[in-house]
Amino acid sequence: MTITIGTKGMREFIVEEKHTAYHLGSGGVLVFSTPSMVSLMEGASVNAIDPLLPQGQMSVGIEISAKHLAATPIGKRVWAEAEVVHIEKWDEHELIGEATHTRFIIDLDRYTQRLQEKGG
Repeated sequence: MTITIGTKGMREFIVEEKHTAYHLGSGGVLVFSTPSMVSLMEGASVNAIDPLLPQGQMSVGIEISAKHLAATPIGKRVWAEAEVVHIEKWDEHELIGEATHTRFIIDLDRYTQRLQEKGG
């Protein structure tokens, strides 16, 4: 099998305390954290292409742009789906990292109320 445009992968799990912003230090609330969301997305990407690579090869993450649009409470199922949209071969030594990180200020009471409405 070979990697082609349209190849897909998925990863899912139930949100546990270990996935929360509070546990990971990325915020003070017990909801699914942005770092865990990014990890979930990367896991879906790995599941899409790594099984198709020849022995001795694996993929590594080099860039991600993500927006965390809604809070998810502990106990809810989350999943990510990845699809290959571009294929490029390279072998250069380059800058090892770049990032843009955006933080959003929340009203904790309103935030908690919205989570309770979701069943968290």
